Amino acid sequence: MQNWKQKYTSFKHKPARKESSAQDNRPVKPLDSSLESNISFIQQVFGEDSDLIVRNFKVYGRHDAAIIFFSSVVDQNQIQNYVLKPLMNVSSDLSEIPKDLKDLPDYIWSMTVQVTQGNRTKDLNTLASILLEGNVVLIIDGMDQALYFNLRKIEHRSIEQPQTEQVIRGSRDGFIENLESNISLLRYRLQTPDFRVVTAPLGVRTRSKVAVCYIEGIADPGLVQKVMRRLSAINVDGILDAGYIEQFIEDHPLSPFPQVQPTERPDKSIASLLEGRVIILVDGSPFCLIVPALFNQFFQTMDDYTERFVVGSLLRMIRLIALLFSLFFPALYVSIISFNPELLPTEFAVAITGARAGVPFPAVLEVLIMEVFMEVLREATIRLPQMIGGALSIVGVLVIGQAAVAAGLASPTTVVVVAITTIGSFATPAYNAAISSRMLRFPLIILAGCFGLYGVMLGTIVIVNHLLFLESFGVPYMTPFVPTIWKDLKDSIVRVPLWWMRSRPSFLNTPDPDLLANDIPKMHTDLIFKEKSEADE
Repeated sequence: MQNWKQKYTSFKHKPARKESSAQDNRPVKPLDSSLESNISFIQQVFGEDSDLIVRNFKVYGRHDAAIIFFSSVVDQNQIQNYVLKPLMNVSSDLSEIPKDLKDLPDYIWSMTVQVTQGNRTKDLNTLASILLEGNVVLIIDGMDQALYFNLRKIEHRSIEQPQTEQVIRGSRDGFIENLESNISLLRYRLQTPDFRVVTAPLGVRTRSKVAVCYIEGIADPGLVQKVMRRLSAINVDGILDAGYIEQFIEDHPLSPFPQVQPTERPDKSIASLLEGRVIILVDGSPFCLIVPALFNQFFQTMDDYTERFVVGSLLRMIRLIALLFSLFFPALYVSIISFNPELLPTEFAVAITGARAGVPFPAVLEVLIMEVFMEVLREATIRLPQMIGGALSIVGVLVIGQAAVAAGLASPTTVVVVAITTIGSFATPAYNAAISSRMLRFPLIILAGCFGLYGVMLGTIVIVNHLLFLESFGVPYMTPFVPTIWKDLKDSIVRVPLWWMRSRPSFLNTPDPDLLANDIPKMHTDLIFKEKSEADE
C-alpha cells in the first residue's frame, strides 16, 4: 500500500511532458562518455517502468558496463548464459582483449557474446525503440557506441485450427498472433529462394511490425510497389490488427463490399502467392490480408481445390445460390405478397393470405421486424461464450419464431423465409462478404415494400452498377466476368480440373504466367493408356 502511495505522489508531481514519446522525429543524440549519464537518460525516457532492468557489472573485470532490457519481452535465461556469463568471465587470457575501447565492440561481437542477431548504434535516442523491440542493450563506460542483441521472447498460443475458415479436407493449422511463427508457416510450405518478406514497423506509438510477402518473379513488381506505397502513407498512432490496415489501403472505403481478403489459413495464403498476389501480415494479428481481392474470391474455399473438380464446382455453385437467397429472397417475398400475389399458384397464395390473417402489420414491416430479431440474436450468439452461445441460438430461434407467430407479430411463412435467408448468409465462407449481403438486404426489402418488383429491380441495378465501378488495387472487382477474360473463367463459378488450369490469372500481370507445363495433360493421358496396356498384357 505504501509503495502505491509513493508512486501516486510521484506521478502527481511529475512535470507534464511537452514533447511526444514518438522516437522517429527526435534529432540524433550521440552517446555520452559517462555510463551513468546514458543510463539516466534512458530512465528519464521510460520514467518508473517496473519491468525496465538495469544491471551493472564489469566487462572482463576491467570496464564498468551495464545491460538494459525490459524483463517482460526478453528471454532472461539467454541473457544470463549467452551475454552476462561470457562478458563477466575474467579467467580467459586477458592479453587478447583489446585495450583500446574503439576495438572492444568488434571483439565482444566476434569473440564473446553468443547471440545470432544484434547490431550497434551511436544514437542515444534510438535506444528507447530498440529496447521496446525486445533487444538487450550493452553500454560500456567511455565507449561511444552501444551494442544491442535481439533476445526477444513473447508468450503466444499454440498453432490451432482456424476458427473462421473450417474445411473438410485440408490442413488444420492456422495463423496465430506471433509474426515469426506465421512467416515460418509460410516458409514451411513455400521452400523457394524467390519468397520475399519485407518487414517494417507501422504505427507511431505501437510500432507494430508489418510484413509484406510476395514471390519474386511471379508477383507484378508494380503491385508490390503499390502495396508498399499505400502502407507508407499510413500515419496513425496504433495498428492493433490487420483490420486497421485493411481500412487504410482499400480502394473504395465507403463501399459495403470488401476489397481486401482476410484469411487465417497459411495454405490459402500460399495459393494466393502462387497466383501472383501479395499478402500482408501484422505482428499481433492472426489474419493475413490478400490483395488484390475480387468478388469471386469471397465464395471460394480450399475444399474447392482439395476435392475433385465436379464436387468443388457443385459446392461453389451452391454457395452462390445461397448468396442470392440471402440477398434477394426476403425482398422478392415482400414484393410478391404486397403487389403481385397473382404470380403465385392460387392455392399457395390463399394459404399465405390465410396465415397472415391475424398479422396487423404490412408484409414489409413484418419481414423487417423478424430480420432485426435474427440479426440481434446472431450478434448476441457471437459475443457470448461458445458453451452458452450454441444453446442460446437454438433456444432463441425456436422461442422467438414460435412466440412471434403465436403473438401475431409474424406469419409462419415469414418465419420460414427469414430462416432460409439467415441460413443462406451463413453459407458464405467469408465473414465480411456475408455481412455485406446482410446489410444490403434491408434497403432491398424497403424498396420492395414501396415499389414491388420494380423496386427490387432498381436495387439490383444499383448494386450491380456499384460492383462494376469497384476496383481492388487497380483490378476491376468483377474480373473475370466483367471485363470478360475467357481463360480466367476456368476458376470462377465452376472449377475445371487442375491440369486444365495452365496459367496464372492474366489480370495480375505476372512476369511468369505459366502455372503448369504445357505437356502435362498429354503426359497424364499417355501414362494412363500405358498403364492400361501393361495391365492387359
